[in-house]
Amino acid sequence: MSPHFHSIPTEDAARYRAGAPDAYGSSPERKISDGNGNPCRHCLRQIPQGAEMLVLAYRPFTDLHPYAETGPIFLCADACEAPAPSADLPDILTSESYLLRGYDAEERIVYGSGRVISTEGLAARARALFEDPRIAYLHLRSASNNCFQVRVEREEG
Repeated sequence: MSPHFHSIPTEDAARYRAGAPDAYGSSPERKISDGNGNPCRHCLRQIPQGAEMLVLAYRPFTDLHPYAETGPIFLCADACEAPAPSADLPDILTSESYLLRGYDAEERIVYGSGRVISTEGLAARARALFEDPRIAYLHLRSASNNCFQVRVEREEG
């Protein structure tokens, strides 16, 4: 079993680029990247300095419930290509550590699963969490701001 990192769905990114409202019903804001810490959650790369980007409230859950966290994310304003899910750490993971937390099939936090982990220890911690049969998937979030980064899923092979 290998943990694989998944970007936000291409359909979501396309909707926001077309002006669809974000998780709070607002239009995505258009900004210019300063090239410092603006990770696109779709192509999983840093948005280059001077490039237009979208800033919006994102909720990576299918339903509204007490555990359905919402927070800001960045997207390239122009179409970008999502990478195939991979066991390789995404380029956007440039911080020293991240919060990794498990969720069950009903999108509820599996208590005791959340922990701040060094970037180099993410894959090992994800493998350990996936040994718990209650955990359906993981979220990787900023350790300092709690912003959603990527979804992590089990992949056999």
